[in-house]
Amino acid sequence: MTITQFRYIVAVDNHRHFAKAADACFVTQPTLTLQIQKLEEELAILIFDRSKHPIVPTPVGVRLIEQARKILQESAVVEKMAKRIKGS
Repeated sequence: MTITQFRYIVAVDNHRHFAKAADACFVTQPTLTLQIQKLEEELAILIFDRSKHPIVPTPVGVRLIEQARKILQESAVVEKMAKRIKGS
């Protein structure tokens, strides 16, 4: 699992649409979808219920997305820290 995959699932949750999420992430929709599918396969869970429109997360997907948001926030803290250290 990667930070990028976490960004993609958060984007889909925010936009409730794969193509709009891909646009927001500056990638093609097939790229975004493939990365989310790889994450789902790796974790052996479905993150999104693709049968509903707009797209909604599954119950376990809701919990995973919440954790992904926390990870992305902490990742941003690490990036800022590294920039400060390099600037010193």
